[in-house]
Amino acid sequence: MPTSFRPPAAGGTACRGYVGLTFDDGPSGRTPALLTALREAGLRATMFNQGNHVEADPGLVRAQVAAGMWVENHSYSHPYMTRLDPAAMESEIARTQRAVAAAGGGVPTLFRPPYGDTDDTLRATAAKYGLTEILWDVDPQDWNGASADAIVEAAGRLTDGQVILLHDWPATTLEAVPRIGRVLAAKGLRTGRICPVTGRAVAPDGT
Repeated sequence: MPTSFRPPAAGGTACRGYVGLTFDDGPSGRTPALLTALREAGLRATMFNQGNHVEADPGLVRAQVAAGMWVENHSYSHPYMTRLDPAAMESEIARTQRAVAAAGGGVPTLFRPPYGDTDDTLRATAAKYGLTEILWDVDPQDWNGASADAIVEAAGRLTDGQVILLHDWPATTLEAVPRIGRVLAAKGLRTGRICPVTGRAVAPDGT
């Protein structure tokens, strides 16, 4: 685990399970503030990055890793993937794999299709690159102007193993992060990684 990550303090509610916080569309200019908020709240998250954003600022990928986050694949340019021909579909995935690895984010094992737009062809293409498709259980609609209160309320609906869809760029999401940490802690839930076998959130060192 990176030394800059600070886990939650001991004590309080016993651990009753793990949830997956995920942030799409980064990295962006808001990434540093988001990482600070997550770190201060003792939260880890899965960052589904766009390849074009990774190439534009690879240092932010290194910052994500240093903050204890997991870096994964969210396509290169955020298209509706099922509208692409197979070659273009594969290019979106492959270019992002290379960009993340070159930036120091490791080789992604998870893929989230933009807009949740997927089909059998896309899943098979992702599998060629060792990627498991990950969607979500809870969508607070932060991408659609949801308030911080609404985002926190949605996070409070998470149960063991579930995954929440959040985004790197909304100001309300950044505002909600400390409160999300408190809501999860009150329920005995901790943030974990997403298992590429089951697609469920598990302990950070679990499978």
